[in-house]
Amino acid sequence: MTSQAPSALPTRAPLLIGCAAGFSGDRTDVAGPVVDTLIARLASGLPGQRAFLIFETLAERTLALAQLRRRTDPEAGYEPLLDAMLRPVLATCLAHGIRIVSNFGAANPRAAARHIARMARELGGPVPRIAVVEGDDLSAPGHQALLHETLGAAMDGLRIVSANAYIGAEPIAAALDAGAQIVVCGRVADPSLTVGPAMSHFGWAPDDWDVLGRATMAGHLLECGAQVCGGYFADPGYKDVPGLDNVGFPIAEIAADGHCTIGKSEGTGGFVTEATVKEQLLYEVHDPAAYLTPDVVADIGDAQVQAVGDDRVALGGVRGHARPTHYKVNVCHEGGWLAEGEISYAGPRAEGRARMAADVLRQRLAGLDLRVDLIGAISILADDAGRALAATPDGGARDVRLRVAAAHADRAQAERLGREVMALYTCGPAGGGGVRTALTPRLNTLSCLLPRERVPVGFAMVEAAA
Repeated sequence: MTSQAPSALPTRAPLLIGCAAGFSGDRTDVAGPVVDTLIARLASGLPGQRAFLIFETLAERTLALAQLRRRTDPEAGYEPLLDAMLRPVLATCLAHGIRIVSNFGAANPRAAARHIARMARELGGPVPRIAVVEGDDLSAPGHQALLHETLGAAMDGLRIVSANAYIGAEPIAAALDAGAQIVVCGRVADPSLTVGPAMSHFGWAPDDWDVLGRATMAGHLLECGAQVCGGYFADPGYKDVPGLDNVGFPIAEIAADGHCTIGKSEGTGGFVTEATVKEQLLYEVHDPAAYLTPDVVADIGDAQVQAVGDDRVALGGVRGHARPTHYKVNVCHEGGWLAEGEISYAGPRAEGRARMAADVLRQRLAGLDLRVDLIGAISILADDAGRALAATPDGGARDVRLRVAAAHADRAQAERLGREVMALYTCGPAGGGGVRTALTPRLNTLSCLLPRERVPVGFAMVEAAA
């Protein structure tokens, strides 16, 4: 590790934070317009104004998949699209003082930091000051006893793939205060990617609950990328959204009191309206009066959403309460095998033939619990036990794809499904085609809570030459 110069002192000038990814696998051509908009607003903004670019690239299973990649390559395990996402804007961000915070470190933040350093050298510029946030990864053998204290017998016999605590914004803020230009995280809570920069920028205390609650909801509006700009909102004829093929990504302007205004990248499609903000505000919120995060318990019970211009919506009325005493931890473990098979039937009596094929498979695959879906007739509204399918009469659909799936601990048993679906080609019923089969290792998840003091967190600066 190396010491770095501290960042500038906290300021009252508004903070700009743009989001360029809402999940692993998001579009890789969206960061440019976000960065261009940030640069333009910095040029016309107040003295002391700063800007950040965040990439949110983790979901509940993403870390387990990253750990599996790291098992085969010690230098892997971070966001696979890191290069495609960051390379186009890295030099521009550094040249204009736009700092970057992301959880694209996944299961291997240090390797991600080394990759970014190499990227910067290849682009011909100086290597930025890069910090990695650590402490979330609890998958090492040394953590087994700690997890067992909470999960007890549920841990017996598990083959753990990943275990991660949802840590908060404080180590991000500390890294930025120490001069980091880029902060690479693993499993921090999604809104913390926004709260950390705000804490550093404004000098907020870690127990200033109201401002932390407001910044948390600003981060919540940003974290899913284009959703708040009309992406996930769009429903033609009911909620029409223009320019969805080039939908913009969001930018938040956060004031010193934590209140925010949400906009989007200039020159892009989509829109930011009161309706899009309200939908995203409630997205994945189990209790509007108590949205639990590691930084604060946010309260949007009295929140106010108001349009203040084209593609500009202000959020007010958010409160905050003392943060939880425990971190949430997700433990992903090996869960056997998932077998899937599909075959299509079309034309007269297609649905009847698909139902007959399903009956054949149930008899041939005795001992496996099958999930059966008739895609095009009934699928998304069905259930694993087949109750909805059994209660639904043959509707005479003429374009049906039969999908069957089964999970089993024994690979050989799971493999039976693919062979039997393939055999439907000639063993009947008539007219089946387009068979596809897959066998996938299954990941299961357990969740628990661990006292914060049992999960030490912090950051480390990465040597420029690493």
